[in-house]
Amino acid sequence: MSNKVKSVDVPLDEPVEHDGVKYEKLTLRRMKAGDTLVAEGEESEARAGFKLYAALAGVPFEVIADLDLDDFMTLVEKAAPLMGKSGAGMLEDLKKALAKA
Repeated sequence: MSNKVKSVDVPLDEPVEHDGVKYEKLTLRRMKAGDTLVAEGEESEARAGFKLYAALAGVPFEVIADLDLDDFMTLVEKAAPLMGKSGAGMLEDLKKALAKA
């Protein structure tokens, strides 16, 4: 039996509305191998990360892009355990990409 985290809820301090749906929390699922292809060919590391988080949360890209920065950083930190061994590295890469932006 696995003790791996399967999903995590991220309550939003600043809810986001997109296409008539109000998002007050996002639920991220565990990353699958195919998720690594979600942003294939994307030149922007930050945009690639946004696409990945949107896939894990099952929401449109625009929802992630519209998040308050504090909510986004909370989402990034809570998502790391769902990304397996690569999660820590991806977290650092995204932080660097955001710092450059």
